[in-house]
Amino acid sequence: MAERRVFAGPAVRKVRREAGMTQAAMAEALAISPSYLNLIEHGQRPLSATVIVRLAERFGFDAARLGGEDVPGGIAGLRRRLADPRFADLGIGAQDIEEWLQTAPATAAAFARLFDTAPEERAEGQGDAPEVAAVRRAIEKWRNHFPDLDTRAEELADELRLAGGDLYGTVSERLRTRHQLGIRILPADVMPDRLRWLDWHARQLMLNELLRPASRTFQAAATLAQIEAKGEIDALVAGAEFAESAAARLFERHLIQYFAAALMMPYSRFLRACDATGYDLLLLQRRFGAGYEQVAHRLTTLQRVGARGLPFFMLRIDRAGQGSKRYAGASQSPLVDGDARCPLWGIHEAFARPGEVVADLVELEDGSRWFTQSRSVAAPGATGSGTPARFAVCVGVDAKVAAPLIAARGIDLMRSPATPVGLGCRRCTRTGCVQRSTPPLGRPLRFREGERGVSAFDFAGD
Repeated sequence: MAERRVFAGPAVRKVRREAGMTQAAMAEALAISPSYLNLIEHGQRPLSATVIVRLAERFGFDAARLGGEDVPGGIAGLRRRLADPRFADLGIGAQDIEEWLQTAPATAAAFARLFDTAPEERAEGQGDAPEVAAVRRAIEKWRNHFPDLDTRAEELADELRLAGGDLYGTVSERLRTRHQLGIRILPADVMPDRLRWLDWHARQLMLNELLRPASRTFQAAATLAQIEAKGEIDALVAGAEFAESAAARLFERHLIQYFAAALMMPYSRFLRACDATGYDLLLLQRRFGAGYEQVAHRLTTLQRVGARGLPFFMLRIDRAGQGSKRYAGASQSPLVDGDARCPLWGIHEAFARPGEVVADLVELEDGSRWFTQSRSVAAPGATGSGTPARFAVCVGVDAKVAAPLIAARGIDLMRSPATPVGLGCRRCTRTGCVQRSTPPLGRPLRFREGERGVSAFDFAGD
């Protein structure tokens, strides 16, 4: 079989420098000549699959990072940014993007950073707040997989299992005996705007009575994470080097919640259950005593070297289609980007079918297909009074790798009819769409006397 060859000199050079090695020392470790390594680093020789494997084995390097690890979302993320209608007249092709990442990844990363934080209005709206954007970049850099936290959570989960009983009970007992913290369940009118309150002075963790069992366990586990995983979490926050303290606190909260989910769904056990059940989300939810949203988020984190799960993304939206949680994970899916959602996508149907998992096979304008599953969920602590706070939680995976999913069985994922969707009307250039609410950016409107198409907006195509 012919070896796959890529040019990735900057990536190899970065690995060598991080290891503190000379070219001669690294060449010896990779069983190649120093002159060959020098040519690789300067982009004059390709990096063969054999050398990629040796890099992974001897330096713990994730081969998926080749060609764009400094750009959030990698090469697919850069393609999404350059697909902005403002660049439509430049004719930037896939090969141009790949060559840019291979020859000058630092400048590509600089462009991505400027694009993500630029104040100009984009096709999908104003974008994230600066602090949120900074945290999203940090999470994407890790592909939402933090090995040290997973390892520590797995060790603690095994220790708690030996203590017997349910997880909430063993976590409560550990908080009481090791950290002198008791748990009190307080009435909703006493904690009307809080789910969890840790009072160090009173040595009590107070939880809102409205929390469902899975959420109660999660909040107790999050408190344990604050205490027992503090070293690992502090190191990750410090390594991110945020300019704003608010971003650091947001990232810290994400890591605390990551650890809590990893404690409820330990990596190895959870991955084995995923494989055995065909990623049956409802069954996984029951088996691990978790909420649907917790399981959905956990699916995006399964990227341990040598034990990877499927590359899922997760998106949570409200009834207006606004995304409040977006994790691309290793999927690099464009469906998580932006503030606008295509109304044809089945994620919106979940609100009308409470309790059901709505499966949808969608196809984007570039021909890529994604298999998605969406379900409506109530906000933690929500009550039946007033207007209920509800969200739709969606997980999706590239249709090319979706065959193991139990929900996808019997579907020809590459040839069956798929729902044609876009990335919001301002970014979508499909013509003749009856759901179109506004014309795409960068396309002049076209008017033909005596005609009225199915769409309110007619515009020039490519």
